[in-house]
Amino acid sequence: MIAVSRVSWREWLGLGAGLLALVTLFLPWTVLSADNQEIQAALASLPGGDVSRSAWNSTFFAWFPPLLVLFAGLLVVAFGRVPSARTSGLPHLWLITAAVALVAFVLGWVLIDWQFGGEERALLTESGVSIAAGIGRWLAGVAVLATLVAAVLDLRAARAEFRAPRTRSRR
Repeated sequence: MIAVSRVSWREWLGLGAGLLALVTLFLPWTVLSADNQEIQAALASLPGGDVSRSAWNSTFFAWFPPLLVLFAGLLVVAFGRVPSARTSGLPHLWLITAAVALVAFVLGWVLIDWQFGGEERALLTESGVSIAAGIGRWLAGVAVLATLVAAVLDLRAARAEFRAPRTRSRR
């Protein structure tokens, strides 16, 4: 059983980032738009799934980072106050997980248009349609950065805990 009062604010931040990341999976990640009014009207007449995509309908780099952040958040809340887990490297694992999530997230942002085939990309570019990030991608970025900051701060706190002199009781 998790003692809620013993969970640190850093671990709560990690869980909050994970839950935010979970929510972002169902929000729009990729949105098509155009400056031309005729093309914008044509986009508006298309089904919503063709104009706006969630992380599940995007690439691996869309759904993987939020799931990784959620996994890390659940892990640190569940085992963050277990001394053997902390000394065995849970703060380090959290930091590595956050760094991998950040790299995958950045790759997903850079390769945002790769969720469309080559012919589709060429047609969209020729038509003046831009592929932009939706609110889900922006909020997922906040979640990834929040878990990274919390992981760094937790690792620093863990190092301070391990360096602190330990008192032994002699009987």
